Amino acid sequence: MAQLIKLQDYVSRYETDLYRYPSQFVRLKKQQWEKMKIHWENGGGFPSLEKEEPEKEKTTVTRKFMSFFKKKEEGETEDSDNPAQKDDDAIELEMNPHAEFASEEELKKHFLDSIFEFQLRWASSTISEKSYVDNSYYYDERLKYLLQRFPDNILVLYFPVFKIKNAPVELEVVLITPTGIWCLSFLEFENGTAYIGSGDRFWVKKWGDAESRVLNPLISLRRMERIIGQIVEYAGIELPVHKAVVSRNGYIDYPQAPAGCEFIDKRKHESWFNQQRSSRSPIKSVQLKAAKSILDYCQTTSFQRMHYQHETLKDWNTGAEEDSQ
Repeated sequence: MAQLIKLQDYVSRYETDLYRYPSQFVRLKKQQWEKMKIHWENGGGFPSLEKEEPEKEKTTVTRKFMSFFKKKEEGETEDSDNPAQKDDDAIELEMNPHAEFASEEELKKHFLDSIFEFQLRWASSTISEKSYVDNSYYYDERLKYLLQRFPDNILVLYFPVFKIKNAPVELEVVLITPTGIWCLSFLEFENGTAYIGSGDRFWVKKWGDAESRVLNPLISLRRMERIIGQIVEYAGIELPVHKAVVSRNGYIDYPQAPAGCEFIDKRKHESWFNQQRSSRSPIKSVQLKAAKSILDYCQTTSFQRMHYQHETLKDWNTGAEEDSQ
């Protein structure tokens, strides 16, 4: 799975320690998949971390999802009442205790969906801060496509908000791979739609007998390429920046297309997609440097978790008392 390092202007784990979380994600994901698969192959039930409840409470307990695996962070104590001591970096897979999977493919789909939700958590919270997540992202098919079908060595920014000259600027999709950076704009409406490209502000969209206009995606792509290109150039990072218009379910016809942009429609998507997936390269240092430089320009909107709000208030009150003495 590709790694979601930035979602909108939400606070992200990767912002706090970009050199730790990518490798940690890969390791934890592999561990959890191996454990889940072994339990499924052995035909055993899924382990529950819940303690036995009194008989009168069992009905309520069975309605709940059961925690599947939880990896404790080093140095964590048993005091689960303290939010600061909870392992908020662990992969916690939620599973219906009565779930049955007829094939490994069904099991894998459930696993990927569980990891997808976990990624949204990492892309919207840290141990001390959280951001309000729009519920639509949990059902965003395009976001799932990017995260679930691309490999672990690709880092994804999904509609990130940048601070450019003190003004917020929202981009579309940025993929940071070991060999380059892709700025992507998607054109996906009805299946089989044809798009007639031009240098005008609008392109012609044809579907059946209907014809309408859509905003020229190259306008936003050029802005994305300019912003991302300037950031990595200023940071002294040598990583090529590519731009592409993607239409997985439609066709793009642009006879006099400008150079330097790829048009990945239904006819070309599979080839391009397989090319991205075929890379077995581990995450590279230059890739992390590029991601770090880009994240430094991203805007973040978040609030402190309740426990840390109380700790901050307590520290402030303590300091005020000391000053008054």
